[in-house]
Amino acid sequence: MTKKKSLPEEQADCSKILFAIQDTLDLISGKWKIKVISVLLYGKKNFTDLQRQIDGLGAKMLSKELQGLEINGIITRTVNNTKPITVSYELTDYGQTLEPIIQALADWGINHRKRIIGH
Repeated sequence: MTKKKSLPEEQADCSKILFAIQDTLDLISGKWKIKVISVLLYGKKNFTDLQRQIDGLGAKMLSKELQGLEINGIITRTVNNTKPITVSYELTDYGQTLEPIIQALADWGINHRKRIIGH
């Protein structure tokens, strides 16, 4: 038989969960980050490929988002020894752990769209 938690214990558990959710949202929120991560789930891309695949994303904003994702250990940036020099980006093993979260969001969004507009 499980012991019922006291109200302070429940509040502490809820606070921990809310902090964890906020940390996650801080990392993936915004108009572009989750889209960049989603594209990189399909494999390594160079800067131009990312910009082409994400409609409306300008170079300056893409650069900013990539820097933030790199700082947080979500992606790696590799300077390729090509002429001209190219830079490629890919998800780290840690970044790959976002795949089930992104897939769950996509699945929910598809179901929501069907429910609301029938498509």
